[in-house]
Amino acid sequence: MTHNAITISPGPRLRAALILAVLADALQIAVFPLFIQGAESPVDDIFDLGMGAVLTYLLGWHWEFLPSFVAKLVPGVDLVPLWSLAVANVYRKSKRIAATIEGVREEDPAQKDSRRS
Repeated sequence: MTHNAITISPGPRLRAALILAVLADALQIAVFPLFIQGAESPVDDIFDLGMGAVLTYLLGWHWEFLPSFVAKLVPGVDLVPLWSLAVANVYRKSKRIAATIEGVREEDPAQKDSRRS
């Protein structure tokens, strides 16, 4: 396994991250606009900063979280469930990396030698 790759199993951390992301998106799309000023609200920005920190704690640092945070600052874009999409993309990428690593492990050493010849 490479030192840079972090694989995420579909365990409690991923489930918690996905549930929190869905709840955060639902709050920001359905509830916050009723009580808070919208995209210009510092409460919304602090909430996004907190979500980024929590998701980074649960899943580790991933570049998908940065565009989600920045895009939430743009009026109108905050209506897209970006936190949920970011968590789903992190899981998808980690699953692809794990499959690639497993494929390399299962490769027959005899096939490797025949390729070199």
